[in-house]
Amino acid sequence: MPVNKVEICGVNTSKLPVLSNERMKELFPLIHAGDDKARVEFIQGNLRLVLSVIKRFNNRGENIDDLFQVGCVGLIKAIDNFDLSHNVRFSTYAVPMIIGEIRRYLRDNNPIRVSRSLRDIAYKALQVRDQLINKHSKEPTVAEIARELGIPREDVVFALDAIQDPVSLFEPIYNDGGDAIFVMDQISDEKNVDDTWLEGIALKEAMARLNDREKHILTLRFFEGRTQMEVAEEIGISQAQVSRLEKTALNHMRKHI
Repeated sequence: MPVNKVEICGVNTSKLPVLSNERMKELFPLIHAGDDKARVEFIQGNLRLVLSVIKRFNNRGENIDDLFQVGCVGLIKAIDNFDLSHNVRFSTYAVPMIIGEIRRYLRDNNPIRVSRSLRDIAYKALQVRDQLINKHSKEPTVAEIARELGIPREDVVFALDAIQDPVSLFEPIYNDGGDAIFVMDQISDEKNVDDTWLEGIALKEAMARLNDREKHILTLRFFEGRTQMEVAEEIGISQAQVSRLEKTALNHMRKHI
């Protein structure tokens, strides 16, 4: 998707205005009073926010004009529901609304088929989630959503999981300027280590050449099936540090196997 495209849906994005937070506060009373001119100015002044959001969906092969239009729908919904009394910046409130609208569009066009009943529960749950965010200015728990819908919590979890977009195991989820952390680094290994005891012996022999910290990290990761986040929490360092130490230790082991 060419996110550097200048003209999207007939809009020259290189010339879009940017509204200050003060000007937005001045426009909101006018918008709520039905001033269409103020509404148009506010929408145009926040189109760059829509552009910044659709960049997150860069690798999905979707038409940028379609995503921009859907993002604008989310922006307008955010304007209609925003409450100045919540004392938060408009962008803080609007970005999740825009993302949610785009995700709903992508789910509706997802080639993976999900039963109608599951979709209905999931969409109702998302609507309730938006209502609770608007009411309490915070992300509701699954239990709170289930309580509003009057259905078991497990049904909500199952429905929301069913409409999630598939993610590549090699999709990066964090990068601190060094080695990226991928989705696959977050997946626990549930295999029984007894089934691979020969490989385990070879690994332990190579691990004898590592220092105590490296041994501990690799034992947790590959013999106990922990995720990098779980290892980081146990030994008291960041996940990025675990990733670097893990890769360094494995490189040392390869020289002796």
